[in-house]
Amino acid sequence: MAGSREIRNKIKSVKNTQKITRAMEMVAASKMRKAQDRMKKARPYGEKIRNVAAHMSRANTEYRHPFLIERDTVNRIGIIIVTSDKGLCGGLNTNVLRKVLSQMKSWEAEDEQIEVSCIGNKGLGFMNRIGANVISQIIGLGDSPDMEKLIGAIKVVLDGYTEDRFDRVYIFYNRFINTMKQEPIMEQLLPLSDDRLQRDPEIDEGKKVAWDYIYEPEAKPVIDDIMVRYVEALVYQALAENMASEQSARMVAMKAASDNAGTVIDELTLVYNKSRQASITKELSEIVGGAAAV
Repeated sequence: MAGSREIRNKIKSVKNTQKITRAMEMVAASKMRKAQDRMKKARPYGEKIRNVAAHMSRANTEYRHPFLIERDTVNRIGIIIVTSDKGLCGGLNTNVLRKVLSQMKSWEAEDEQIEVSCIGNKGLGFMNRIGANVISQIIGLGDSPDMEKLIGAIKVVLDGYTEDRFDRVYIFYNRFINTMKQEPIMEQLLPLSDDRLQRDPEIDEGKKVAWDYIYEPEAKPVIDDIMVRYVEALVYQALAENMASEQSARMVAMKAASDNAGTVIDELTLVYNKSRQASITKELSEIVGGAAAV
C-alpha cells in the first residue's frame, strides 16, 4: 500500500485536475449557447436561399448551371471534412473521421480518385497521417467563424467541380441533434441533389409551381452567383452545426471528467483513511507492547 504522503499528493493532483475540468465545463456551456444561437440564426437565410435555388432549378431558362447537372460517370470525388481545431470533446471528431475513412475505403475499392479539403485542425492532421491528397485547408477559425475566411478553401473545391476535376463533392460534419447527441453526417454537396432542392413547402405539398424570373442583365451571371452563394451557405451551416456539436460534446466530456475525478478522490480518501488508521493502530500496538515489556 502506498504511503500516506503519496496518497495525499495524488488527492491534491486529482483535485487540481477537477478544478480545471469544471472551469472548462462552464466555459463550454457558455460557448455552446452562443454556438446554438449562431446556428439557429443561419437557418432562415439557408432556407430562403434554398427556396430560391429550388425555383431557379425548375425555371424555364436556357442556361442550366453546372452544379445542377448530374455526371454520367463518377471517377473523381472531392470531399470537405469539417472538424474542430481543438480536442477534449469526447468522440466527436473520432466519429466523423471514422465515417470518412470507411467511405474513402469504399470509394478506393471502386478505383475512384479522392481529393480532400479540410476545415479544422483535427481533420487536417488525420488526413496528413493517412497520406490523403489535401488540396485546401483552413484552421484557426475561432469561436465566431467568418464567411470570408471560408471562401478560399471552398472555392478550390467549387472550381474543381466546374472544371471537371470532380464528378461529385461530399461534405462530412457533425449535425447537432441536442446537447447529449451529435450525429456524424455525409451529404452530397455537388451536384445539388433533389433532396436538398425539394424542401420548398409548395413543392413538398405536391403543388405544380412553375417559377420563372426576369434576369438582368442576363441569366448566366445571376444564376452563377446564386448557386455559389447557396453552396457557401450550405458549408457555413455545416460549420455552425459542427461548432454547436463541439461545444456540447466538450461540456458533456468535461462534466464526465469532473464526476470521475470526484469518484477517484473519494476512493483515494478511503484508502488514505485506511492507511492512516493502520498506521495509528500499529503505533498504539508498539506503545502497548513496550509498556508491557517494561
